[in-house]
Amino acid sequence: MPDDDHFPVSAQDAKNLFADWKAAPAIVLAISGGPDSVALMWLAARWRRALTRGPRLIAVTVDHGLRAEAAREARDVKRLAKSLDLPHQTLRWTGAKPKTGLPAAARAARYRLLAQAARKHGATHILTAHTRDDQAETLLMRMLRGSGIAGLAAMARESERDGVRLARPLLDVSKSRLIATLNKAKVGFADDPTNRDTGFTRPRLRAIMPVLAEEGGDARNLARLAARLARANAAVEVLADGAERYLALRDRGASRAGVDANSFDANAFAAIPEEIRLRLLKRAIDRVGHEGPAELGKVETLLAALDRAVADGRPRLKQTLAGAVVGVIGGRIRVEPAPPRRRRMAP
Repeated sequence: MPDDDHFPVSAQDAKNLFADWKAAPAIVLAISGGPDSVALMWLAARWRRALTRGPRLIAVTVDHGLRAEAAREARDVKRLAKSLDLPHQTLRWTGAKPKTGLPAAARAARYRLLAQAARKHGATHILTAHTRDDQAETLLMRMLRGSGIAGLAAMARESERDGVRLARPLLDVSKSRLIATLNKAKVGFADDPTNRDTGFTRPRLRAIMPVLAEEGGDARNLARLAARLARANAAVEVLADGAERYLALRDRGASRAGVDANSFDANAFAAIPEEIRLRLLKRAIDRVGHEGPAELGKVETLLAALDRAVADGRPRLKQTLAGAVVGVIGGRIRVEPAPPRRRRMAP
């Protein structure tokens, strides 16, 4: 695609952007009414019309009930979808809204409702309009939070969520190109003021992007860094897979009965590089735990305790993390489900 960030996305560009999903039976398009998602809908509709056979496209708007203008914007999306011969559905996030962590809660609700719509329509994929600018902001947010390699890889082009494939075809496209595309097509879009609300982290980072760009930290370079970290993360995952197989084969060679992927020979485990040990330990905890994915920082603390126990020859160590019990027993590291927490009785 052209390097000019203000050059509209052409029909050939759109063909390349959406080519990976040509064989899908049906696709849900997540459309909020802002420029990015409206461009996604307009480009996807143009791409689909050029195909002899292709997926059904269903535009879905989620109204979070947080802004009075949202209902009107959803109606505007519906009118545009109709002009593009696309079916449209508006879904509403109902119920009480949290007083803290609202952006994360709204995002989780949005994906949950989109996944429900995908299953209803027999869609295998949900397409969102995340751009290169969004990718750069995500990388910065995760850097500031001290994320590991996997987190710094930022958003993947395609991933799985709630049993549906989540795809981001515009992840290498700048927001300015999408606005140029809509302006050329004379297609209107909504302006969400929350995107400039500095009460939230992402708009604050967005406000300092011009300063970072002057030092070379523009969206293009930050997104390139995320792509390189994603490449590195994929390589480390392959190494972790190999280490997991090595430990399993070693145990089979020693004819250890009852050994599984959640149990390691402590000395063999200690000889593996730290980053790989972290991933193997987190995998085991996430497999058997019942309190959601383990936080990387807590896994790092736990691994340090395990390493000390093995190095000191301590016969026993037991700690609980994310609904799993991790211990060193008889020269082995074992990860098992923790008993459910007892509910506190009301006074």
